[in-house]
This record gives sequence, structure tokens and C-alpha cells, in this order.
Amino acid sequence: MTGLPVSLFDELEYELAEPFLEAERQRLARPNRQRAEGGGREPDLDSRDQLLMGVVWLRCYPKQTVLAYLFAVSETSVSRVVNRVLPLLEQSGRDTMRMPDPGRKRRRELDELLHETPDLVVLIDSFEQRVQRPQNRQAADAHYSGKKKQHTLKSQVAVNEDTGLFVDVAASVPGPTADIKLLETSGLLKRLPAGVGAAGDLAYVGIQDLHPTGLAATPRRKPRGQERPPEDVAFNRAFARRRIQVEHSIGFARRFEAITQTDRHHRRNHTDRVVAVCGLANRRLARRYRTTPLA
Repeated sequence: MTGLPVSLFDELEYELAEPFLEAERQRLARPNRQRAEGGGREPDLDSRDQLLMGVVWLRCYPKQTVLAYLFAVSETSVSRVVNRVLPLLEQSGRDTMRMPDPGRKRRRELDELLHETPDLVVLIDSFEQRVQRPQNRQAADAHYSGKKKQHTLKSQVAVNEDTGLFVDVAASVPGPTADIKLLETSGLLKRLPAGVGAAGDLAYVGIQDLHPTGLAATPRRKPRGQERPPEDVAFNRAFARRRIQVEHSIGFARRFEAITQTDRHHRRNHTDRVVAVCGLANRRLARRYRTTPLA
């Protein structure tokens, strides 16, 4: 129900202990609070159970009634806990994201067919999540994805080619937004370390023009009105083997139902949820690749 072994959950609890206390201090000291500090009701759940509720919510995405039953609290308490824990998990997720270090030794050599592509890249891709149809007609049209035949939100992620760890998550946008346009507005390519390139699928044709030094690559397009040359077929096959890592990482993250099921929260805090989930996925992926998400 969490997607995490107990040892990783314990690590997460330890790392969030101080941020949790600081967030609680800020909540009690907020200017519009009417009660004196120390007043008010005691929390129904301790910090560990609150964190557990937040992770279960991201993993299974149950309704508040279900969480209220599982944790023996009221539905309003569930809402308060989730709203308090989500920002902490979102910040924890961002803390696990590190751009590749060009100075580190590569673990494997590239296919000879890819000698024209950058040696070190982040793999970029996007995915869509269905949302409830907006009541406003213009907003509904703006969120209708012709590809998915649904109203969706699109999320762009970047993955470390060697480790599969998420290194960046862009702000969510309406589903019809073109991938190359989302990449441009996210400013990801300008934030890459010197010597680090980018790679994407055919939705990112023209990415070389957006990268400050042109260190970017995509598959080769089929010539219009002609058969695809055999060398292009071989290149695209080798490129797909290189790029498949981002598909695996997205699939791993989307085991968390909060970014897979139809969004029930009217697009509020969608980016925070995606970042929090990718941070939790990083902890599992780091153990798989015997590295640390905070290194």
C-alpha cells in the first residue's frame, strides 16, 4: 500500500522529522491563528502515521472515506493531514533530484551507431493523466487531448540515463500542449550542466535548436514519400535501446495511482503530486541501482 519497504519508509520518516516539526511550528505561529500557541485540539495521528497516510494516498489514491476508515479518523482529518504532508513529500522529492555529473566515469559505452549523439544525456519524455472535464467550455477545450481522446494534464520528466533516477519534473500543463513547446517553456535545457545533452523521441524534433550548445538528439524521421533507409532503421533501433530507460522509470512511477487514476482534485497541486511520487520512486530506483538519490 506504500510502494516502499519498511527500511525506506523509516529513512523517509527520519529525513522529514525536522521539516515536519518546522512546518508545524509555522502553522501554529501563523498571523491569522486565533488561538494561543498550545491551544486547540490534539492531532488524531502522530507524525509517523500522518506520513504513512500521505504515502498510502499517493500510492493507492483512495477516497477520503477509505482513508478515514483505515486510520480511524474523520474525513476532515484526512483532508488536513494530506494537505500538510504533501508539501513535505514534494520538497523531499525535489531533494532527491540531481543532474548528471559530466565528471563521473560512464558505466557503459554507446552503440557505434550513436557516435553522432552526445555521450551524456538526460532522457526527456512526458505522460498524460486524465482529469475531470472542466465546466467552462473554453477550459474544457484547452484540456482536451486529441491523442488520448480525454481531458488531460501533461507532465514532463527528465531521467538520468545511467541510473534511471528522475532529475527534473516540469510544471503540469494542459494535455494538448506539444511536447517540444512544454520543453521550451520549462527551461530545462538551460539548466543542464555544461557537457550534458538531452534526448527525446520524435515529439522533440528540433530539440537541437533549443539546447544552448546543440547537445541533443532524437530518432531519424522517415523521408516524406520515400522508404526509410536501412541505416536509419538501425540507428533508430539503437536509439530506442538507449531511450527505453525513461519509459521504464515513468512506468515505475505510475504504479502510484495518484498520477494514474482520473484526477479528482480539479488540477490543484498536480505538479506537487508528480514531484512527490517521482521522489518516492527515486528511493526505490536508487536501491535497485545501488546508489543514493541524494548523492
